[in-house]
Amino acid sequence: MSEPSVPEEPDDLARRLTRALACAAAEPTLSGVLLFDLDPRLMDSVAELFTRIVTGVGIPGRSEPGPAPLVLGATSRDEDLWVRPRLRREPDGITFRIEPGPLVRADGRPGPPPVVAVPDLARLSVAGMRAAVQLLGADVAVVEHTGLRQVARPRARWLAACRSADAGRLSPHLLDRFAVRLPAAALRLPPADHLLATLPPGWRTAAAQGVPAIRVTDEALGRVPEFLGPDAGVRRELALARLARTLAALDGAQAASARHCDEAALLMGLTVTDAAHPGSADSGVLDPAFSARHPRPASRRLPRRGDGAPLGDGPRPEHDGPLLESEPPEGIGTDAGRAPVVPATPYPEDEAEVLRDFAPLRNPWQRRRSVASARGVAVGTRRARDLRDLAHVRTVREAAVHQRVRGHRRFTVSPVDLHSYVRAGTPERMLVLVLDHTCRADDWDWQDALTPFLQWAYTGRAAAQVVEVGSAQARDELRAESFAVRSVLDPRVLAALYRPSGRATPLAHGIEQAAQALRRAFQQHGSDLAEAWLVVVTDGRGNVPLRASHTGRLSGPVAAAGVEDAFEAAARIGAMDRTRLHVAVVDAAREPYGDLPFTLAETLGGSVVEGRPAQRTRTSDEGVAGER
Repeated sequence: MSEPSVPEEPDDLARRLTRALACAAAEPTLSGVLLFDLDPRLMDSVAELFTRIVTGVGIPGRSEPGPAPLVLGATSRDEDLWVRPRLRREPDGITFRIEPGPLVRADGRPGPPPVVAVPDLARLSVAGMRAAVQLLGADVAVVEHTGLRQVARPRARWLAACRSADAGRLSPHLLDRFAVRLPAAALRLPPADHLLATLPPGWRTAAAQGVPAIRVTDEALGRVPEFLGPDAGVRRELALARLARTLAALDGAQAASARHCDEAALLMGLTVTDAAHPGSADSGVLDPAFSARHPRPASRRLPRRGDGAPLGDGPRPEHDGPLLESEPPEGIGTDAGRAPVVPATPYPEDEAEVLRDFAPLRNPWQRRRSVASARGVAVGTRRARDLRDLAHVRTVREAAVHQRVRGHRRFTVSPVDLHSYVRAGTPERMLVLVLDHTCRADDWDWQDALTPFLQWAYTGRAAAQVVEVGSAQARDELRAESFAVRSVLDPRVLAALYRPSGRATPLAHGIEQAAQALRRAFQQHGSDLAEAWLVVVTDGRGNVPLRASHTGRLSGPVAAAGVEDAFEAAARIGAMDRTRLHVAVVDAAREPYGDLPFTLAETLGGSVVEGRPAQRTRTSDEGVAGER
């Protein structure tokens, strides 16, 4: 007979995660735990581990399993989080009553606190982000609704995951609410029972029942700025000091010393230098037993080039382009066969190169009169509250589950089976950029001319369509290329602004693609698209006829066919609805044929923006400067 397999010994990261979850369960001010670069397949296991620690399942007197974690995502809404309608049967009939929602129903009541799980913090809805900002670390939460008023201290524990690359897009107010943070890219999670057995004696009981607030020594408070630096905010310093205090309380100490501060820093993955702890147990800096169980994590941060790739002494890889065109690759290093390179820091937003969304905790203004539930792309389903926008497949599937129990001879759909779609918000604004790379010289940065339009799209959370003409990196130089993004913060937009120029200029094909994108947007969204901008940056000198772009073959002399086809394509845009569409042509001020951008703008029905005003002046034979 084969011997039973021995469970894998938890590594340092798994031990630190278990201790961090125990601290978050014991201390209400550490109620938010954020894990960076966690494998999505481990989210359920970590949430189950956190729930067992919070509820105290397995310790004497705690045998009943706790409630399942509340999962929040892109479909979470305010009315689902804060309040919950209930129907009650009374002697005189059925009454309707408003009760506290899942986020606050345990506040001020006995029993274990609930666990809120957020699999992807970057994709959390605005309602969920606002709830996290209002509840995490708060002393009191006030919920007021028709027929309901509740004032209590929040008790929910939050567990969230986020990629380090997405941390820069989130609001700093939201990130600072998560006091306990760990980089978890290399986490290997053994069974929960094996991890719970690694906790010191008495930790599980103290974590489930809470720990008293003990004193923090001046030496411990002085150690906090040494780990976080002089530019760290107050919330980060408080989080590290509270984590050190909780570790000391769990160990049964009367006060948190500098040793506990070092342990808290190691727990979160901060670098502790050798000078900070000489290694002697009598020095009061670091416990040798704790050092053996938790070695200092090695820093994996590498300097990066301007394109985001890490610097190295070896030769550059043959393929510099991204492996996936839609989104940044996940779990893939810069070179094949290497481990993924992620910053080993609990504060990756300090090194983020991506711009944050404008007012990320506020819903954009809506100009439409249509019902909110009927707008946008369907991202999920929920129980229907009315008969609008029903999800028929989900409704029939839900009804089929209960047919045998109901005992009807015919297929019956009950009101409880009805489900409706949950739709993501659609942008009310759109920016279409047509970039002619052949008109951009080395001495001209057209980003200055495009900044007002990019700023408008950024503040208005507008969708963007980028059409590139004449790029040296195009798959076919006779055709224009285009891509759509949800916002101008997408890294592909910035990359498109600085591509090298090629030989051909299929301007007519680019304007035709822009017209198709605008027509699809207006027809698909109907009256939902309130405003759109078309910005064309070009010198007007198209040298590829539209037929050559369609067929991929160029035969015979071109002459002025490319320019004439561009004007014909622009005339179709000029006939669109001008109450919602605005057009601007950025003049590249190239000679000869410097009047072509003005003619193109007139055909489009738009205005001309001077891209390089200095290039529009020339000196006459008499030495007098005049405007062309």
